[in-house]
Amino acid sequence: MLQIENLEQTKLIAEKLAQVVSENDVILLNGDLGAGKTTFSQYFGKGLGVRRNINSPTFNIIKSYKGRLPFHHMDCYRLEDSDEDLGFDEYFNSDGVTIVEWGEFISDYLPDERLEINIKYIDESHRIFEIISIGEHYKQLEEVLNDDHIVN
Repeated sequence: MLQIENLEQTKLIAEKLAQVVSENDVILLNGDLGAGKTTFSQYFGKGLGVRRNINSPTFNIIKSYKGRLPFHHMDCYRLEDSDEDLGFDEYFNSDGVTIVEWGEFISDYLPDERLEINIKYIDESHRIFEIISIGEHYKQLEEVLNDDHIVN
Protein backbone atom coordinates (compact mmCIF):
# COMPACT_ATOMS: atom_id res chain seq x y z
CA MET A 1 0.00 0.00 0.00
CA LEU A 2 1.14 3.48 -0.80
CA GLN A 3 0.19 6.40 1.38
CA ILE A 4 -0.31 9.44 -0.82
CA GLU A 5 0.01 12.83 0.84
CA ASN A 6 -0.53 15.22 -2.07
CA LEU A 7 -1.36 15.52 -5.76
CA GLU A 8 2.32 15.61 -6.66
CA GLN A 9 2.75 12.06 -5.37
CA THR A 10 -0.28 10.92 -7.37
CA LYS A 11 1.27 12.53 -10.43
CA LEU A 12 4.62 10.78 -9.83
CA ILE A 13 2.98 7.36 -9.53
CA ALA A 14 0.80 7.87 -12.62
CA GLU A 15 3.72 9.13 -14.68
CA LYS A 16 5.94 6.25 -13.54
CA LEU A 17 3.27 3.76 -14.54
CA ALA A 18 2.92 5.48 -17.94
CA GLN A 19 6.66 4.97 -18.51
CA VAL A 20 6.56 1.20 -17.95
CA VAL A 21 3.25 0.08 -19.52
CA SER A 22 3.19 -1.76 -22.81
CA GLU A 23 0.69 -2.68 -25.52
CA ASN A 24 -2.49 -4.41 -24.32
CA ASP A 25 -2.01 -3.42 -20.67
CA VAL A 26 -5.26 -2.97 -18.76
CA ILE A 27 -5.40 -0.98 -15.54
CA LEU A 28 -8.46 -0.79 -13.33
CA LEU A 29 -8.95 2.18 -11.06
CA ASN A 30 -11.33 1.43 -8.21
CA GLY A 31 -12.62 3.86 -5.62
CA ASP A 32 -15.60 5.89 -4.55
CA LEU A 33 -16.73 9.07 -6.29
CA GLY A 34 -14.12 11.74 -5.65
CA ALA A 35 -11.34 9.29 -4.80
CA GLY A 36 -9.13 10.59 -7.62
CA LYS A 37 -9.56 8.07 -10.43
CA THR A 38 -9.94 10.66 -13.18
CA THR A 39 -7.10 12.78 -11.79
CA PHE A 40 -4.86 9.70 -11.87
CA SER A 41 -5.98 9.01 -15.46
CA GLN A 42 -5.15 12.58 -16.49
CA TYR A 43 -1.65 12.36 -15.03
CA PHE A 44 -1.20 8.93 -16.61
CA GLY A 45 -2.20 10.24 -20.03
CA LYS A 46 0.18 13.18 -19.76
CA GLY A 47 2.91 10.71 -18.78
CA LEU A 48 2.16 8.80 -21.99
CA GLY A 49 2.64 12.01 -23.96
CA VAL A 50 -1.02 12.80 -24.62
CA ARG A 51 -1.30 16.49 -25.51
CA ARG A 52 -5.07 16.80 -25.60
CA ASN A 53 -7.07 17.70 -22.53
CA ILE A 54 -8.07 14.46 -20.79
CA ASN A 55 -11.42 14.55 -19.05
CA SER A 56 -13.79 11.98 -17.72
CA PRO A 57 -15.55 10.05 -20.48
CA THR A 58 -18.61 9.60 -18.26
CA PHE A 59 -21.11 10.41 -21.00
CA ASN A 60 -19.08 8.87 -23.85
CA ILE A 61 -17.99 5.80 -21.82
CA ILE A 62 -14.74 5.51 -23.86
CA LYS A 63 -12.31 8.13 -25.15
CA SER A 64 -9.09 7.39 -26.99
CA TYR A 65 -5.99 9.57 -27.15
CA LYS A 66 -2.67 9.49 -29.01
CA GLY A 67 0.53 9.26 -27.01
CA ARG A 68 3.62 7.01 -26.86
CA LEU A 69 0.96 4.28 -26.99
CA PRO A 70 -2.71 4.81 -27.80
CA PHE A 71 -4.50 5.52 -24.53
CA HIS A 72 -8.08 4.30 -24.06
CA HIS A 73 -9.84 5.82 -21.08
CA MET A 74 -13.08 4.13 -19.99
CA ASP A 75 -15.51 5.37 -17.40
CA CYS A 76 -18.07 2.60 -16.93
CA TYR A 77 -20.09 4.29 -14.18
CA ARG A 78 -23.14 4.66 -16.43
CA LEU A 79 -23.05 0.94 -17.27
CA GLU A 80 -24.23 -0.17 -13.82
CA ASP A 81 -27.04 -2.70 -14.28
CA SER A 82 -26.22 -2.98 -17.98
CA ASP A 83 -24.91 -6.03 -19.76
CA GLU A 84 -24.11 -4.21 -22.98
CA ASP A 85 -20.76 -5.07 -24.57
CA LEU A 86 -19.40 -1.96 -26.26
CA GLY A 87 -16.57 -3.87 -27.93
CA PHE A 88 -14.34 -3.83 -24.86
CA ASP A 89 -12.13 -6.64 -26.23
CA GLU A 90 -11.19 -4.46 -29.19
CA TYR A 91 -9.74 -1.90 -26.80
CA PHE A 92 -8.16 -4.39 -24.39
CA ASN A 93 -6.46 -6.26 -27.24
CA SER A 94 -5.42 -3.24 -29.26
CA ASP A 95 -1.95 -1.79 -29.58
CA GLY A 96 -2.69 0.61 -26.73
CA VAL A 97 -3.13 0.74 -22.99
CA THR A 98 -6.53 0.98 -21.30
CA ILE A 99 -7.52 2.50 -17.98
CA VAL A 100 -10.94 1.46 -16.74
CA GLU A 101 -12.76 3.43 -14.06
CA TRP A 102 -15.68 1.63 -12.41
CA GLY A 103 -14.58 -1.70 -13.85
CA GLU A 104 -16.87 -3.59 -11.50
CA PHE A 105 -19.74 -2.66 -13.83
CA ILE A 106 -18.16 -4.56 -16.74
CA SER A 107 -16.53 -7.37 -14.76
CA ASP A 108 -17.74 -10.03 -17.22
CA TYR A 109 -15.77 -8.36 -20.01
CA LEU A 110 -12.50 -7.66 -18.20
CA PRO A 111 -9.38 -9.61 -19.15
CA ASP A 112 -8.25 -12.26 -16.70
CA GLU A 113 -4.89 -10.52 -16.23
CA ARG A 114 -4.68 -6.85 -15.26
CA LEU A 115 -3.41 -4.31 -12.78
CA GLU A 116 -5.86 -3.00 -10.21
CA ILE A 117 -5.34 0.17 -8.23
CA ASN A 118 -7.77 0.65 -5.36
CA ILE A 119 -7.85 4.28 -4.28
CA LYS A 120 -9.15 5.03 -0.82
CA TYR A 121 -10.05 8.63 -0.04
CA ILE A 122 -8.77 9.73 3.36
CA ASP A 123 -9.17 13.51 3.12
CA GLU A 124 -8.71 16.31 0.55
CA SER A 125 -5.02 15.57 -0.03
CA HIS A 126 -4.48 12.07 1.40
CA ARG A 127 -5.22 8.75 -0.30
CA ILE A 128 -4.17 5.15 0.09
CA PHE A 129 -3.32 3.24 -3.09
CA GLU A 130 -3.58 -0.53 -2.92
CA ILE A 131 -1.94 -2.08 -5.98
CA ILE A 132 -2.96 -5.59 -7.00
CA SER A 133 -1.38 -7.46 -9.89
CA ILE A 134 -3.24 -10.28 -11.57
CA GLY A 135 -0.82 -12.12 -13.86
CA GLU A 136 2.97 -12.33 -14.12
CA HIS A 137 3.40 -9.31 -16.35
CA TYR A 138 1.50 -7.11 -13.93
CA LYS A 139 3.63 -8.22 -10.98
CA GLN A 140 6.49 -6.33 -12.61
CA LEU A 141 4.36 -3.19 -12.84
CA GLU A 142 3.30 -3.59 -9.22
CA GLU A 143 6.94 -3.81 -8.14
CA VAL A 144 7.77 -0.59 -9.99
CA LEU A 145 4.87 1.23 -8.33
CA ASN A 146 5.68 -0.08 -4.87
CA ASP A 147 9.24 1.26 -5.13
CA ASP A 148 9.73 3.48 -2.08
CA HIS A 149 11.63 6.07 -4.11
CA ILE A 150 8.53 7.15 -6.04
CA VAL A 151 6.71 8.84 -3.18
CA ASN A 152 9.57 9.51 -0.78
